[in-house]
Amino acid sequence: MKKNLSFFICVFFTSLCTAQTQTFNIKSYGAVGDGKSICTKALQNAVDACHKNGGGDVLIPTGIFVIGTVHLKTNVHLYLQSGAVLRGSGNLDDYETFYAGKPFSPVHKGMLFTEDAENITISGEGRIDGNGDVFFEMDKAKKLSSSDTKFTRQKDNFRHVDERIGDGPFVPKDRPYQMFVFSNCKRVTVKDILITKSPFWCMHFADCDAVRVSGIRLWNNLLAPNADGIDVTSCNNVIIDGCDIRSGDDAIAIVGYNHHFEIPGFNNSLHPSGNIIISNCNLQSYSSGIRIGFLDQNSVKNIHVSNVNITNSTRGIGIFVRDQGSIENITFSNINIETHLRTGDWWGNGEPIHISAVTGKDSVKLGQVKHVLFQNIICTGENGILLYGSDESMLEDISFDHIRFNLIDSKLNEVAGGNIDLRGSSLQPSLFKSDIPAMYAQYIKGLRISDFQLEWVNTRMPFFTNGIELNHFEDAEIKDFKGSASPTNPKAFKIYAENGKDFKTNSNNGVSTQNVQ
Repeated sequence: MKKNLSFFICVFFTSLCTAQTQTFNIKSYGAVGDGKSICTKALQNAVDACHKNGGGDVLIPTGIFVIGTVHLKTNVHLYLQSGAVLRGSGNLDDYETFYAGKPFSPVHKGMLFTEDAENITISGEGRIDGNGDVFFEMDKAKKLSSSDTKFTRQKDNFRHVDERIGDGPFVPKDRPYQMFVFSNCKRVTVKDILITKSPFWCMHFADCDAVRVSGIRLWNNLLAPNADGIDVTSCNNVIIDGCDIRSGDDAIAIVGYNHHFEIPGFNNSLHPSGNIIISNCNLQSYSSGIRIGFLDQNSVKNIHVSNVNITNSTRGIGIFVRDQGSIENITFSNINIETHLRTGDWWGNGEPIHISAVTGKDSVKLGQVKHVLFQNIICTGENGILLYGSDESMLEDISFDHIRFNLIDSKLNEVAGGNIDLRGSSLQPSLFKSDIPAMYAQYIKGLRISDFQLEWVNTRMPFFTNGIELNHFEDAEIKDFKGSASPTNPKAFKIYAENGKDFKTNSNNGVSTQNVQ
């Protein structure tokens, strides 16, 4: 009897909840899906009615509905029916403005701007289209300045193209900022939908808790600058899984910002963030497939990345400290990475893995990168792996286990190869000529490399040098390294270490040390 009663109560409450779910069709509020009419007010009225009545589904039916800025609210499920397109207006006047204060100028918010809300879902079989192509000069490429190229190997010819625009990026016009903003929200889900053509960052979660992004396709124009896929800033308890993301800028960025220049959505709050999972995703980017950190005011901890494919990207995985926030307890497992050199003004230079901790603000004490594990990684790249600490911030406890790295020749070596890119820092220079080992590590404490297999594939350039090179280090161990120096450089070594202490390796030949205790 108790079992039957429990079953009845469960069915009753399930039926009651189902019965109470209400649907608010935006056509009932005046929306016209002709691809021309501005439906901002109609969609906002539907959202407001849904929220006022305790929540439910806001339905985007078949058609093309054009909007400016709309605010989602607590307990609202935005559902896009098959054949539905929610498109951003091509007119900036249809978007709300935001002013971060001096020295910045006002900017425009994007399509969906949600603050201080809970239990929000966006899902369905339809598409959200940022209409980004309208906001770029697509026949022009953004060029590097002469101050950027001054110290490169190629000088003024660095990343030069003779005709058309090469790898871009497009020159941006005035444009709306993030397509989606969820700021200080809890329990947010975005799943299954197709998202295209963001004119700026696509999906931004700021100071949120309990976020799930699952099964989406996010396809931005690969030549669009700042068109990140997903940006997670100072959030906790985030899962990103089963997604296909193609973006001009970083495909997924996990950072600890509490503000960031003129960009809307930040709360200026200082708090730690973390507990983030990225799994089973396919990523492509003309910047980093996965970026962790940059000018972080807040520290970020406990990030776990697994079963991810990063293809045709300028950087594979990038971890950056430029401000007071630290980055720690990060694992990467079962990752495939493919990287290439680019023309044009993109950050990165073909590194499959890049970790750097160098000053970005002279007035703050730098945070630190520590406790990072790379396990079961397959890399194919046109530049080496870079681990670049500094005397202000040593990298600490960085481990590589079971790594397969094919360093391949590039058709762009003559115009882009043989350089290190640390832009986004206050170093002068931050983009400069350098020899390229397959792995270079400096200012690092506690480096562990085991079962690392390296192959140089048709590399022609003499700037490729050592297999692994260490400089200014403490406590480094390299075991079971199967590789060699670059075949193009007879003076190079399989392993070269200098200016360090506590160095161990089980390699018996091709090893050179200088000033190592």
